[in-house]
Amino acid sequence: MTNSFTHPEFKTELPGPNVRALLARDHEVISPSYTRGYPFAIDRGRGAWVWDIDDNRFLDLTAGIAVTNLGHCHPKVNAAIHEQVDKFLHMSGTDFYYRLQVETAEALARITPGDGQKLVFFTNSGTESIEAAMKLARRHTQRPKIMAFIGSFHGRTYGSMTLSSSKPIHREGFGPLVEGVHHVPYGAPIESYYDSLFRYVDPKEFAAVFVEPMQGEGGYVLPPEGWMQSLRAFCDEHGILLVADEVQSGMGRTGQFFAMDHYGVVPDITCIAKGIANGLPLGAIVAKAEVMDWPSGSHANTFGGNPVACAAAMAVIQTIEEEGLLQNALNMGDRLQTGLKQLAQEHETIKEVRGLGLMVGAEMQDPATGGHAKKLRDHITDVAYEEGLLILGAGPSTIRFLPPINVSAAEVDLSLDLFAHALNRAERDKGYD
Repeated sequence: MTNSFTHPEFKTELPGPNVRALLARDHEVISPSYTRGYPFAIDRGRGAWVWDIDDNRFLDLTAGIAVTNLGHCHPKVNAAIHEQVDKFLHMSGTDFYYRLQVETAEALARITPGDGQKLVFFTNSGTESIEAAMKLARRHTQRPKIMAFIGSFHGRTYGSMTLSSSKPIHREGFGPLVEGVHHVPYGAPIESYYDSLFRYVDPKEFAAVFVEPMQGEGGYVLPPEGWMQSLRAFCDEHGILLVADEVQSGMGRTGQFFAMDHYGVVPDITCIAKGIANGLPLGAIVAKAEVMDWPSGSHANTFGGNPVACAAAMAVIQTIEEEGLLQNALNMGDRLQTGLKQLAQEHETIKEVRGLGLMVGAEMQDPATGGHAKKLRDHITDVAYEEGLLILGAGPSTIRFLPPINVSAAEVDLSLDLFAHALNRAERDKGYD
């Protein structure tokens, strides 16, 4: 899907009058727990472009936080949705059968890492997928403990919140948390865990290790080379299930259907959501058949695998394969990283550029100290909005770039130009921590 737009376009000041009016209403009725930044209020979208309710046009490098992987309103996805809407909206796969649920499960079993039979449980969101995986892992192994990693983010319901450790605010005031969860440093040598965690807890007590192939909310952090393979070997040695949280990194985002494919590592359970249905609520866990051995009634989900969402998911998978979008994600990711690394050579405020495919982060620093520059990072995202570019932060001081995986070279180049303008403006303001 291509668009002829070559630049953002503003018809009002930012934010415009309609956006300001909506924000006033929002503050009266919407929970303050949401993490809004700059005042963008969408009216419509097409591909990598979005318009606010004052008809100002922006280039969107957020993809709804890695959800609209094929861009906004992809015609094939929308057509599949409209076709299903006229048939039926819901029949609960918990108690009944329908074709689309089976077809989507077959497709997910095919594209997730590993050979052999796999089984699928459908959810509505990433945090539900994590919760389901926690339950399945404990039941299958009959072990109580779970290992996760410092800097991780897995969601905000109780089990997933307990696994997460990227920001204190996610846990503050919500205790007690789920028992039996232990955290160790992400990417540290596996041997070091025997000198810390396993000095007082036997590995044989652990049901699962939950790991992100690339930490998302923690700041787009990649593990060292060989580390994921070592983690797989450790799990095999002790009979521990390896659970891959592919909620943000899955469905083609990194240039493979799933980021674990970059490492050649096969998880026992893969957790999916976000990009699976290009904007409709859908998630899943895909597990080796011998692992998903819970009996009927032990876990269920009324809306999981909704037929409209499954129709969208099938269109997403088909489009990615037919249009070669995994290769496009790799090519455009290289183009984006190359441009950002060039900017890093010109700007001491950029500490590092890292990523896989079109899951790319640029970590900002105070040039004088080398420390995190959260204030600068946040100021850059605000100024980028004023330049017509939508980007988001992650971790202590990282800016993340998440264009749709069918983004064009021209759109990548434009995003780099807009980001450079925003970076120059923010640096002139000297907004360091």
